[in-house]
Amino acid sequence: MGMPQELTSFGTQTTLALSSIVIRLLIALACGAAIGFEREWRSHAAGLRTHILVCLSAAIVAILTIEIAHHPAFDREEVRIDPLRLVEAVTAGVAFLAAGMIVYTRGKVKGLTTGAGLWFAGSIGLSCGLGFWQIALIATGFAVSVLWLVNKLEAKLPRPRPDP
Repeated sequence: MGMPQELTSFGTQTTLALSSIVIRLLIALACGAAIGFEREWRSHAAGLRTHILVCLSAAIVAILTIEIAHHPAFDREEVRIDPLRLVEAVTAGVAFLAAGMIVYTRGKVKGLTTGAGLWFAGSIGLSCGLGFWQIALIATGFAVSVLWLVNKLEAKLPRPRPDP
């Protein structure tokens, strides 16, 4: 007597090797952590955990985009697949989350860099999930460098005096 069909069809075979999926997710985690660490270090609302989760979430959606495009259940004429819709959904979702970080108070805009960092983490996650880890690593290096260098530059520039 064999296993019930529900148990044998529980898991879905992936097009990508599981090791490739794990590596893509680990790179997304590391890139999200790099950006999140800088934000955490500066005591901003969205820090290490938030950036890691956004980056990993985007990577998962990107991997699912690849898997859905190759899944036999969608290999029928009556099913139209547009994998870019998932990429657009991630972009819109992260933009919504990032916009929530931006506030205008006492004549100043706050949270803009944190919001941009979340949007960036989403883009990096998509890059990792789609297998473009080289782009993700280079862009993360650029972003961390910019955040660090601009912070150093701001510390050396004279601050304008506030209006009385």
